[in-house]
Amino acid sequence: MIKFFQTELFNNSISAYLCVLVSILLAAILKRLISKYFASVLFRLVARTGKKLNKLSFVSLIIAPLENFLFLFISFAALDKLNYPNELNFRIYKSTLFQVVDSCSNIALVVTFTWLCLRAIDFVATVLEESATKTNDHTESQLIIFFKDFFKMIIGIIGFLMVLQFGFHKDIGNIVTGLSIVGAAIALATKESLENLIASFIIFFDRPFTVGDTLKVNALTGVVEKIGLRSTRIRTEEKTFISVPNKQMVDSIIDNLSLRTQRRVVTNLEISLTATAEQLKGLTPALNKILVREDVANFSVFLKDTGQYAHKVEITYFADASQEQNDFNCMREAINLEIIALMEKMKMPLANNSNRIFTMEKGS
Repeated sequence: MIKFFQTELFNNSISAYLCVLVSILLAAILKRLISKYFASVLFRLVARTGKKLNKLSFVSLIIAPLENFLFLFISFAALDKLNYPNELNFRIYKSTLFQVVDSCSNIALVVTFTWLCLRAIDFVATVLEESATKTNDHTESQLIIFFKDFFKMIIGIIGFLMVLQFGFHKDIGNIVTGLSIVGAAIALATKESLENLIASFIIFFDRPFTVGDTLKVNALTGVVEKIGLRSTRIRTEEKTFISVPNKQMVDSIIDNLSLRTQRRVVTNLEISLTATAEQLKGLTPALNKILVREDVANFSVFLKDTGQYAHKVEITYFADASQEQNDFNCMREAINLEIIALMEKMKMPLANNSNRIFTMEKGS
């Protein structure tokens, strides 16, 4: 029996063939079990980040590429132990059969390993997207999607270069150099687009505003609906939809109205010079009584200036920024009507040259 196993066939003993066959069969049978074990080890490493992860979803993503990679790796390692007869090493075009088989095995390993890395990136991105969904941060979700695609593209390029290196035995140094030159030329040709892309990173990380914020940029006021990689989309007060390049959003002075703690309203009364000092002296406390309201945080009223054409009284009051716009407008209207009624009651006319009340709202 021992002599039978030592019998050589095509430069290899029968025992060697049996060892290879058993190794491949065991790899085929146990690949799922081994893959689950390694997936569990990888899961524990990832779980150390402190995030609550779903083990089943992680294993379901990783198991298929991992078991294929392990099966191919064990099979190729076992087959490599055999001595193949030189008669089989015939030429195929410019390569021999052994070289073709070696290249194909290397390509298969590189492809399955790249597949494994892409699945790992998908899982990490899914975990981060779930975290972003819980915080309702649309900007973070867009950033995660972008970086997921970006890293998958990088992994794909690295996998392609590894296929060229180990599968086709090409010198990738020259290819990388050529790609660098092409990349530099593209960067010069798309300078403005790259500036907007870099500006989008600044917006994502610095977060001067997020989706849903009301912004005032230059002479424009509107609500941010989307932050893209090239531009920011804003819905204006006129309900038009405009796109502002991200570079301009970074370079401009942005007033984020959504982050203000209070709304300040400044009203200037230009009172006729016919008003007496006693009337003006009684006007200030009367205006103060009007501003004693639950929806007004604090206020001030004083005779700001007097001149050739009018006495100027400045009324400043603050309202809660969380107040709805319609409620805020109603509050301002009610205060203005009370001011008008008060001046009619006190028979205090406005200056003839202006005959109007100046009202200005500011964020604070």
